[in-house]
This record gives sequence, C-alpha cells and structure tokens, in this order.
Amino acid sequence: MPDRTVFFISDGTGITAETFGNAILAQFDFAPRRVRLPFVDTPDKAHQAVRQVNHVGELEGKRPIVFTTLVDREVLAIIQGGCKAMLLDMFGTFVAPIEAEIGITSHHRVGRFSDVSKSQAYHDRIEAINFSLAHDDGQSNRDLEAAEVILIGVSRSGKTPTSLYLAMQHGLKAANYPLIPEDFERQQMPPALVPHKKKIFGLTIAPERLSEIRSERRPNSRYASIENCRMEISEAEAMMRRAGIRWLSTTTKSIEEIATTILQEVRPERLSY
Repeated sequence: MPDRTVFFISDGTGITAETFGNAILAQFDFAPRRVRLPFVDTPDKAHQAVRQVNHVGELEGKRPIVFTTLVDREVLAIIQGGCKAMLLDMFGTFVAPIEAEIGITSHHRVGRFSDVSKSQAYHDRIEAINFSLAHDDGQSNRDLEAAEVILIGVSRSGKTPTSLYLAMQHGLKAANYPLIPEDFERQQMPPALVPHKKKIFGLTIAPERLSEIRSERRPNSRYASIENCRMEISEAEAMMRRAGIRWLSTTTKSIEEIATTILQEVRPERLSY
C-alpha cells in the first residue's frame, strides 16, 4: 500500500514538476501513489484540484504532498490557500531567489513546450527518434553512416531502451544491432558494422540477469537457459575485446546511467546545455 499520495500540479504538461519531484522522492524509502494534474490554468481548474487534493487527504488521513510548477499567480494563490497539503512550489523556491541573485526577472511563461516544438532542436529530436525506431534491432543497414552511435550486444541486453532514451532525451541518432550465434561462429562483427567501428558502443550484462529477463519472454527455452546466456555473453565480450570496442555492463545500471556513460564516451558535448 502507498504511504500517501503525491500530486504534481502544473499549468503545463506537469513533466517538469513530476521529474523534479520524483528525483526528490527517490531519496526516501517509501512508495507513494502519484497523481499528475496537468493544464491547471484557470481558477476553476485550480478549485477542482484543491477539492481533489483535500478529498484524498481526508480519505487517507494523511496530508498529501503537492509539487507545483504554476506560473499564473491567481491559480497558484488558490492552490496555496486551499490545499490542506504539504505544498512545494518549485518556481517560488528556486526561480524567485535566482531572480534576486542575478537581477533578471524570469519569463514566467506557461507551456514552454509549445515554444520548444518550433525549434530546430525539437525537429532534430523527432528525426533522431524516427531514425532509432527504423534502426532498432538491426532492422535496417541503410544510412548507418548517419548514426551518431551504434549499440551492439546480445538480445535483451538493453540496446533498444537505451537507443530510444538517447534519441528522445538527447536527440542522438542511435542505431542498435544484435550479436547473434552466426556472428559468434564467424568470430567477427556483422559485416555491415565494420565500416562504422568508431561509432560502435557495446552493452553486456551478467548471464544470470540475462537469463531472468529472457525467461519472462520465453520461459524454459534454450534462448533463456543460463548455459546459453553464459555462452553468448562470453562470446560477445570476447568479440568486443578483439575489435577494440568500448563496452559496459548494464546489469546494475539504469537507462539514464547507461546513456550518460555512452554520451561521455561518444558525444560529450551533448551533456552541455
């Protein structure tokens, strides 16, 4: 059972409030119920949000926690004055002190994503997502020269989610390519990848964890057996060592950690804003 409910209230998408709030909540060992209330951009919607927050508090017998990124001062005042909750106004907490420090008034704009959608960076990110989807799991060898990174590894080692994260969050054109038994028999990388060696980054994983993941998909199969997983991982790592490919283990790392490590290696400038 969740310890209590956490609300993320915004006059935009709520993504900023949720991302920031979850980063803070991750420091605590409890499992809250999370509720995102986006587009709270009128007094009527603010009053509805207040009623929802207070109703949950009455049902649970505990004050909800509310993270807000509300720009409209009238809407914010309704939330602040009406919610019987622990309220964390992130703009008030961080934006106002920065305004005072640097002597510049912030834009106080609602819905920055509408501006972002018109930018070249946003267009490039959409292109990167389309590219990564088209080059997922070795579906296509076409246009690999346009790839900024090519991830290789055995099946279910984390290539697809990492590729999509790199595309969605960093606008990186990331292809991924599976290493299969035929590659191990030849003891060579897939021929289509050889011209792009400098872009290749390898992912590996502990055989025991790989077996668990594969068993969820195909239980009691040779594909998921620990013996086969050990063999594939051993062969893949040996191949990457022979080819001088950079690689890391995904066993205990989150997608965010994997992606950041790859960026540090192949495109460190993408970590600068």
